[in-house]
Amino acid sequence: MGARFLIVRSPLTHADAIVVLSGSAAHVERAQWAAQLYKSGLAPRIILTNDNQMGGWSEPLQRNPFYFERSRDQLLSAGVPPEAIQIRLEPVSSTYEEAQLIRAVQRDLGVKSMILVTSPYHSRRAFWTFHRVFGGTDAEIGIDPVELNPASPPPKTWWLHVKGWQIVPVEFVKLLYYMFRF
Repeated sequence: MGARFLIVRSPLTHADAIVVLSGSAAHVERAQWAAQLYKSGLAPRIILTNDNQMGGWSEPLQRNPFYFERSRDQLLSAGVPPEAIQIRLEPVSSTYEEAQLIRAVQRDLGVKSMILVTSPYHSRRAFWTFHRVFGGTDAEIGIDPVELNPASPPPKTWWLHVKGWQIVPVEFVKLLYYMFRF
């Protein structure tokens, strides 16, 4: 199995919401991609989750903001109106917990269809997890991961990059863990 196996794309033509999965290291690229999808008319709102992680010091705020705050700011600077951004403040520490949270608040949010935004190599596990958690519901779930970019090692040559060794083997282990655990 190659690294390409980890990358899944199953877009929807329209969704009730774009759900941006937490990921402190990838918050900028995920927020930028979500903003593009929003501006293309894919969904009327974007939902951010809170991984309870803080970023570096912000001089204007005089504190270390949470990554969901940085993602919100990224969305706002990309032209997404504030009323289109919903933040779930309940802390989550895993993709499984994110899926459980979104399922728990799905009715309150009025979400029957959603498109997940995450990093390419995280997409298979995220998609599998959300389908597992939403099993037995009528929710429609799609996934549109961020495009591969210079920060993501190419699937064919991932092993030639230090970052590839930090991402690909770890993601395979996490995928196997999720499949046996959940």
